[in-house]
Amino acid sequence: MLERIEKAKDQMTAACEAMGRPINIMEVCGTHTVSIFRNGIRSVLPAGLRLLSGPGCPVCVTDQSYIDTVLRLADRDDLLIATYGDMIRVPGRGGSLETKRAKAAVRVVLSSEDALQLARDNPSKVVVFIAVGFETTAPATAVVVKEAAADSLENFCIFSGHKLVVPAMRALLSDKNNNIDAFLCPGHVSAIIGYGAFGEIVDNFGRPCVVAGFEALQIMEGLAEICRQLSCGEPELKSVYTAVVTRDGNTAAQKIIDECFEAVDGYWRGLGKIKKSTLRLRDEYGRFDAVQRFGLHEIPAEDTTGCRCGEVLCGLIEPPQCSLFERACSPEMPVGACMVSSEGACAAWFKYGRKRECRK
Repeated sequence: MLERIEKAKDQMTAACEAMGRPINIMEVCGTHTVSIFRNGIRSVLPAGLRLLSGPGCPVCVTDQSYIDTVLRLADRDDLLIATYGDMIRVPGRGGSLETKRAKAAVRVVLSSEDALQLARDNPSKVVVFIAVGFETTAPATAVVVKEAAADSLENFCIFSGHKLVVPAMRALLSDKNNNIDAFLCPGHVSAIIGYGAFGEIVDNFGRPCVVAGFEALQIMEGLAEICRQLSCGEPELKSVYTAVVTRDGNTAAQKIIDECFEAVDGYWRGLGKIKKSTLRLRDEYGRFDAVQRFGLHEIPAEDTTGCRCGEVLCGLIEPPQCSLFERACSPEMPVGACMVSSEGACAAWFKYGRKRECRK
């Protein structure tokens, strides 16, 4: 393994020398961000290679208006809020779900099935499942919606915050200020959608897209492959995570997503409104849609805290460049979503990188 890592390092160094300029590679996945820090990968990269942390954390990219809407739902006496644990501490304008737990009915669940069971166990309450995630978790949400429909379980609904990765990548590259040379594509999402889904990024934008797993060797070889493509001037679509990711992905999971959801325009933290980037329940399942059921309206809100999570998610700055980082914002007292989530770039920098990286 050490020989393969050294070979990858040599390939990256040679590519940086051949390019004659800095190379910027964005890892789209939050799990990659954490793994890169945990394995000390940044410390062994050539000086000309820079990694950018992108919008790969579903909690982090969830727009502030969605969070604020969730908090308003939590104030209702007739509802029971079911949420994954990583959403509980995300701050909104009215506190967080954690601060509301003393007065509001908020339950942390480990799966969408747990949320559905809450509805079965609490017939006097309407359970609202806070369904946040990328294509990885969307199939599980679709399954429980179909189960609720089959069982005529009318006291269950979801507030869909499910998002699609490729439209976000497209939006990043459409911004004239982007400095992204290539993408290290996410392993978990790619297992569902297949690495072929990134073909349009290669074809339309000329950016290499390489899918990698989460071990140090996989990441290093993925980065080396990207550097090879850049130095040759031949962007390609490739996966070095062949044990898990295929070109076509999990077609059964794709089918159930398509049966229950349709892609609509949606808001992302830092990226604004992106076309066809958010999943909404199809009309035949509309009675399980919290937006329709409660007449919800998400109104984009400007962050006035000084938090720069949006710029971090777009790869425009690194977390230490935010004036709040480590001072007013920490995992114990988070100001922004990127410091809350275990996959957030700010949390990763705080835990692994702040003692090794120079503040800019």
